[in-house]
Amino acid sequence: MHVLVMTVVHNPEDARILHRQIRALVDAGHEVTYAASYTAHGVVPRPWVTGVDLPRAVQRKRISAMWAARRLFKRMRDKVDLALIHDPELLFAVWGMRNRPPVVWDVHEDTPATLSLKPWLPSLLRPPVRFLARMLESIAERNLHLLLAETAYAGRFKHAHLIVPNETWVPDSVTPPGDDRIVYLGWLSRARGVFEAIEVARLLQPYRVAVELIGYADPQSRLVLNKAVHDGVLEWRDFMPNDEALKRLDGALAGLSLLHDEPNYRHSMPTKIIEYMAHGIPVITTPSPRAVELVDRYESGVVVPWEDPKAVAQAVLTLRDDVRERRAQGARGYAAARANHHWPNSAKRFVAQLEAWAGVKRR
Repeated sequence: MHVLVMTVVHNPEDARILHRQIRALVDAGHEVTYAASYTAHGVVPRPWVTGVDLPRAVQRKRISAMWAARRLFKRMRDKVDLALIHDPELLFAVWGMRNRPPVVWDVHEDTPATLSLKPWLPSLLRPPVRFLARMLESIAERNLHLLLAETAYAGRFKHAHLIVPNETWVPDSVTPPGDDRIVYLGWLSRARGVFEAIEVARLLQPYRVAVELIGYADPQSRLVLNKAVHDGVLEWRDFMPNDEALKRLDGALAGLSLLHDEPNYRHSMPTKIIEYMAHGIPVITTPSPRAVELVDRYESGVVVPWEDPKAVAQAVLTLRDDVRERRAQGARGYAAARANHHWPNSAKRFVAQLEAWAGVKRR
């Protein structure tokens, strides 16, 4: 099976797209052409895919990226067995195309809800754009195949669709959590707690506990992060490929998830929590419902109030001083991740479903 995978929004090194789904397809013996914004993100294609460079859809500059993707899809539609798209913008790239292969839209997030977090979208336009997003989802459901990243997204659609959760590769063994470094892995923005993380770093400086942030930051956050790094408050490693970033979790005291109480986060499982558990470190999280459910069920971390850096710092120091509890939380989280959230378990269902939609049999 030859699959065309396209994204103009996500980094080409996106963990869900490249390190989980594409890797699963390649491991199953299928050919993948991966079209993404390599140049714009400063990365090169992995040797096990055929890379095609596309413009990046950023803020209001999205039309040129969509048209480039449409031209590529038109050129390749007779050469592939199936297309897998990862952005709502790409619905326009495949719309109304005749003689096209089956198209699958992987729904990563609650698109209408995320619009409230887009600073580039004027507030007056958000209600009509949310309405348009709902219409697009309804039309897409009637004309395309859908995959959902969260069970909570199912309520937005009339029919049942395969859930492909944001799980992770869980290593065979892990290092016990240490006592002098906490980490954050993921996108950095105000709504994801970047300002609280900086304040936590300031509060922990006298106690010699370092704070390390790993991930791409939006323009509003980059200025304050650069200043914090310049002042020696914390370490910020910017974007790192997922397989490299995950190594930085090993041996940390704890992993942070400081999401704000936003509509798009209330029903989503923060992937970083699963990643922290998979690497055997305790989780410190704000009380988003899915995060609380996970941490409480497996006793794998601590829940702190919304936007409360002092409570986060206190939770860190409590874990630092209680070696037995810190290691117990890390061990329980690792065991739960290995048993219930190991990506290969879902990878088989994902590949089998794409093969069925493409009408091909595995070699």
